[in-house]
Amino acid sequence: MRISIPISAFVAAIVGFGGTLAIVIAAAKAIGATQIETASGVTAICLAMAIECLWLSWRTKMPVITAWSTPGLALIAASSGFTMPEAVGAFIVTGILLIATGLFKPLTRLIAMIPASVASGMLAGILVGFAINAVKAIPADPWLILPLIAAFFVIRLFNPAVSVLVVLIGGGLAAFLTGRVGGLPAPELSTLTVIAPQFTISAIVGLALPLYLVTMASQNLSGLAVLKAAGYHPEPGPLIGVTGLFSLLSAPFGASTTNLAAISAAICTGPDVHPDPAERWKTGPFYALAYLVFAIFGASLVAIFAVLPQSLIVLVAGLALTAPLANALSIALHDAGERMPATVTFAVTASGLTLFGVGAAFWGLVAGMAVLFLEKIKKR
Repeated sequence: MRISIPISAFVAAIVGFGGTLAIVIAAAKAIGATQIETASGVTAICLAMAIECLWLSWRTKMPVITAWSTPGLALIAASSGFTMPEAVGAFIVTGILLIATGLFKPLTRLIAMIPASVASGMLAGILVGFAINAVKAIPADPWLILPLIAAFFVIRLFNPAVSVLVVLIGGGLAAFLTGRVGGLPAPELSTLTVIAPQFTISAIVGLALPLYLVTMASQNLSGLAVLKAAGYHPEPGPLIGVTGLFSLLSAPFGASTTNLAAISAAICTGPDVHPDPAERWKTGPFYALAYLVFAIFGASLVAIFAVLPQSLIVLVAGLALTAPLANALSIALHDAGERMPATVTFAVTASGLTLFGVGAAFWGLVAGMAVLFLEKIKKR
């Protein structure tokens, strides 16, 4: 045991949680969740991640780190017309699809067949709205927002991992000290609230299916790649299946999907954690402990976010997604032969199109794959 093991785990947990909690809040608002339901969802998903990491890391003796699906949450936050019960139904369906993927290898291979350019075009179309909204937040409170934007881009030059967290904490303190926040809520322990699911075709096709696809293509496959790059040889099925199982179990409490982490995992899998790769799995239990603490105080954290200025929440969400947006655009446009399908996917997804009750992410993927199919026919 080295002190670098718990430090790496706690840094990964704090960065992953604090840097993207604003996106969780935005997703909850988009589906009409109350503050109690939002707190329940945060608590449930943190508990799910704590158990997943503890079990998978101990069982595989690899640093298997899980996270909530940031692109998936962005997809939910960008959606419209869905109620909380419909979203819970969609989360349950997504969990079942992830379990099926873990059990049946052909499903994993099928998802991997979606070109990275098209999948990244869909992801970029989902994320671009958040970056635009962050810029639009400037006129609402320029004296608060502009210094935070400047601080973000300066800090990321030296430490990109903590830049969003610094903006969140610094912006919160600035809002409190300047009277933008009336007062902090009283501390409270978290509780779980059961939400009856509602299954509708529009939510399954427009929310569950895109959530599953973006979670697999942008999170699980990336998480597996991080482990492989660190010299591990994970069996994809059990890892994906376990995250799907806990996604299914936590969904009735308002929790969205969990999956293999990429950025957080990168912090826990490198040689800085421990020179011996066989010892790095111990980051998993410490990471789980951090998320257990987050689960206990999830209600208080959600309550704090509820009193912060809306412009600050929008800014933090937008800044947190700029790096994933840049990466998605880079991958989408990398292959010259697939730029048109990727661009069509991006444009349709970013448009916010809703057709037959189905959201833009699904139609973006359909449009991109259709254009790609036509171009492949031409080449033949």
